[in-house]
Amino acid sequence: MVDLVVTSPPYPMIEMWDEILGKQNPDITSALNTNNPRTAFELMHSELDKVWVECWRVMKEGAFLCINIGDATRTVEGEFALYNNNTRIISACEKLGFTNLPNILWRKATNAPNKFMGSGMLPCGAYVTLEHEWILIFRKGSKRSFKTASDKMSRRESSFFWEERNVWFSDIWDLKGVKQKIDKSPTRERNASFPLELPYRLINMFSQRGDVVLDPFLGLGTTTLAAILSERNSVGYEIDPMLHNILKTIISQFDVDKANAVINERYLKHLTFIAEREANNKEIKHFNEKLGCKVMTGQESDLIFHFIDEVKETLNTPEKLSFASSYLPTLDLATPPIKMLEGLFAN
Repeated sequence: MVDLVVTSPPYPMIEMWDEILGKQNPDITSALNTNNPRTAFELMHSELDKVWVECWRVMKEGAFLCINIGDATRTVEGEFALYNNNTRIISACEKLGFTNLPNILWRKATNAPNKFMGSGMLPCGAYVTLEHEWILIFRKGSKRSFKTASDKMSRRESSFFWEERNVWFSDIWDLKGVKQKIDKSPTRERNASFPLELPYRLINMFSQRGDVVLDPFLGLGTTTLAAILSERNSVGYEIDPMLHNILKTIISQFDVDKANAVINERYLKHLTFIAEREANNKEIKHFNEKLGCKVMTGQESDLIFHFIDEVKETLNTPEKLSFASSYLPTLDLATPPIKMLEGLFAN
C-alpha cells in the first residue's frame, strides 16, 4: 500500500500532450480535429480520472495525493479560452472521496519579455498570462494514526526544521521550472518535469522515512530521485516504453556526490539560520543530539537524515526497473563524503 502520491500528469489542452492523450482514446483526436475543444477537454480528463481511481485503490487511510497541474489556454477556430484543469481534477477526486486540503500556488519564475497575450497595448482584446501552476493536495480518509512507539519515533525522526516549515507550508511557492529535452525518445522531444525541490518538499511534508511514494506518471523519474534523497521507497509507472533506457541511465548514473551535497546544504542552511538568530540575541531552547545542533522546537529534537552510500540496479526487464539505495547512518553531517559541494536544486 502507498503512503503518498506525488505526480504531474499530462496537461489536458496543452498541445504537447495531444498525441499521447489521443493514443489513450482516439475520440480525443477526433474532437480536436473537428474543433470541439470542450469535448476533447472532458475526454482527456476522463483518461486522467482512471488514474485517480487507481490511486485511491492503492493508498492507505490517511495517505496524501499531491498533483502538480497547470491550467491551459488555447485558441480553437479563432476563439481564445481558458481550460481549468485544476478545478476539473478537484471535482473528480472529491467524487472519489478524497478530501481537498489547502492547495499550493506554484509561481514559476519566467524570463519572458512579454507579459500579455492578445492585442498588445489596446484594451478589450488582451489576456492575462498564466505564470503559475497548481499543486493540489488531497487526503484519503481521516488523519493518519501513529499508534505504536516505533511509529511515533519514526514520525519524530522524519520531522523538518522550523524554518523549513515556514517556507514549505506557505500556499505560494516560488520555484524555477525546468524544461528537459529528450534526445533519444522517438515518441516525444520534451518532458515537462517539475524541479527536484518540488517533490522533495512534498515528500518530506507528507510522508516519513521508509514510506512508499508513488508516481503514476513517472516521466524522467524526478519523484524517484527525490524519494532517494528523502530516504523513502518509491514506485513509478510510465506508459512510454521508449523512456525505459533513459530512466535506467538517469537512475543508475545517480550522482551520489551531488545528492550528498544537497543533504549537506540542508544541514548547513539550518546552522546558518541558528547562528543568525543567536547573533540577534534570540533564544534557542532546544537541542538535537542526533544532528549535533540547536533547533527551534522540541518536535525537531529527534530529526535525523543521512548521507547516501550508493544506488545500484537490482532488476532490469523490459517491463520493470528496480534499484536499491543504501545510506551511511553514522557519518557526521558536517563532513560530507564528497569532493565538491554543489547542489541539485535550481536557484
